Amino acid sequence: MRAFCFDRFTIPLPPGHRFPVSKSAMLREQVEASCPDVQLIDSPPASDGELALAHSPSYVHDAAQGLLSAAAMREIGLPWSPALIERARRSVGATVGAARAALHDGVAAQLAGGTHHAHADHGAGFCVFNDTAVAARLMQAEWHRRLRRSLRVLVVDLDVHQGDGTATIFADDPTVFTLSLHGARNFPVRKACSDLDVELPDGCNDATYLDALDRALDATWQRLADAPVGLAFYLAGADPHEGDRLGRLKLTDDGLLARDQRVLDALRERGIPVAITMAGGYGHDIGTTVAVHLRTIRSAVASFHAWATRPGLEHSMEQSA
Repeated sequence: MRAFCFDRFTIPLPPGHRFPVSKSAMLREQVEASCPDVQLIDSPPASDGELALAHSPSYVHDAAQGLLSAAAMREIGLPWSPALIERARRSVGATVGAARAALHDGVAAQLAGGTHHAHADHGAGFCVFNDTAVAARLMQAEWHRRLRRSLRVLVVDLDVHQGDGTATIFADDPTVFTLSLHGARNFPVRKACSDLDVELPDGCNDATYLDALDRALDATWQRLADAPVGLAFYLAGADPHEGDRLGRLKLTDDGLLARDQRVLDALRERGIPVAITMAGGYGHDIGTTVAVHLRTIRSAVASFHAWATRPGLEHSMEQSA
């Protein structure tokens, strides 16, 4: 299975900053050590033109040139630097790579990403550019150019925070269906409107969460029955975990593993390729968060091998061209 990374491009942060910048490198090291079936690939940066598929050109320009206001940077929550922009570009590039690989192989991943708080014209919540939105729009453009037909996209956002940026970018786009399960009282305070939102109470446990997920997936398939999906993006946040500093939910290791398996099994059964991003994770012990992400990667590898037994990837661009 192909997995894309960019952790060699780090960012300078002040002491005590709560963004876990070391998480991606720790996960790559764990994948290298324990996942021999994963091919790690360094991602290229996304171009201005690619970013403009989901963001206003003026925002892309001002972000890249360090021209955003102090208030705009406070909303992002990270200090501006050339390294920040390079890392943000490569995060988008990694999800683009994972999406292309998924369309060919059935399953692919990137070891970070899920920057779902970035809106078309501003960033927020540690998110500069929205990797899912850019990758979805780019895959739709490439699919249409090669096959002369549309590609319907599903976003399954299971980060503990609502994917408000993704929801607003695709609010008027019937070709993208957005599903978000998130903490009702967590960031952002003002939620956007996804195609399907499921709000969860503080302290939500495994049973409550998995029941809500099952019902949400059933509702999603019903609503998409007449509009087949050709590609999914799965934001597999580690922040619903009981050990997360910011999550406020109480899912166990087993609960999150069951979550991943439910999503990946449901997509594979329907022949929907999936690009997986790790999204959030802010554990009191960052090693605990990395362990959650590593289990997601292992679930992805198992799903990848199950895809390999299929007679063909009907959604593959190469085989459909």
